[in-house]
Amino acid sequence: MSTKLNQALREFSSEHEFDGKKGPLSVAIVVTQHAREMGLPLDPAALLTDGGGQVHGLGKAAVQVILKRHGIDRVLAQEGGRTSRGSINKMKVYVDFLNRLDDDMADLEVIEAYWISRVNDFFAGKPLRITLDATRSLTYVVRDILTQAAERQVGSVGIQHVGAVLQHLVGAKLDCVLGPDALKHNSFSTADASTGRVGDFALGDVAIHVTTFPGEAVIERCHVNIDGGLRPILVTLPERVDVARGIAEQHLLKNRLDIFDIEQFVALNLYEMGEFGTHGRRAAIEDFIARYNAIVEEVETDPSLQIEIRA
Repeated sequence: MSTKLNQALREFSSEHEFDGKKGPLSVAIVVTQHAREMGLPLDPAALLTDGGGQVHGLGKAAVQVILKRHGIDRVLAQEGGRTSRGSINKMKVYVDFLNRLDDDMADLEVIEAYWISRVNDFFAGKPLRITLDATRSLTYVVRDILTQAAERQVGSVGIQHVGAVLQHLVGAKLDCVLGPDALKHNSFSTADASTGRVGDFALGDVAIHVTTFPGEAVIERCHVNIDGGLRPILVTLPERVDVARGIAEQHLLKNRLDIFDIEQFVALNLYEMGEFGTHGRRAAIEDFIARYNAIVEEVETDPSLQIEIRA
């Protein structure tokens, strides 16, 4: 019977896009725990908080308690999926699935084990990959990484792969130049406003802002930096540089804000660190990727953000 149940779970997970997504996986784990405590059938209305805007008990602490029970210490999601607008809908479709199971199929031990196996699969997610090809430019290496991140983002609602990769590429480049203890790294989801940061990175009198979509808000933050005696730098995607410069000009910051595209921002330093030689260049890339991976391991919960170098 467990074989039939696992098949039903696989079909459900695929149809409703639970696989490989930390928010939906968190929902499944917490709702399964509710079913163990309250029994089936479940009333979806009873699983909402008093305000009706969140799934009851859906948070990092509750999720981690369940994972810990299965020997998993890694954090699945900082908010347990709580802040995802789709969490309530995911909860409702999953409750409907559980309630439709025959009595002899509703084995919550098997069901929980299934979701735990999906969590283990998530943590074993494949990293981004690059091949060190001497015929390729260093700007291409950076572009290739971001292109892969963008492709993954298309199929992952609510997960900003490109933004996270962009931020940590900048952080890794700065660490390689200045040393790993020169600045503090934060997860991509950490907002500047909540921490009082002047930018994504602060070094001396410089505030560095990293963004995939340079709009009015980030340019205004650069204006605030200038008013506070800081020198702002904005790093973005190559195709967004002209947009950023246009908005900066509208804010009368044309000659007061340095704007760089990420490919050149990283590539030039890699040439310098490699002392403009073939072997040194390869070593510089390897050191850069190693530092990037160390940052991701430290501040993020999604291992698929890491980068693997192919031989």
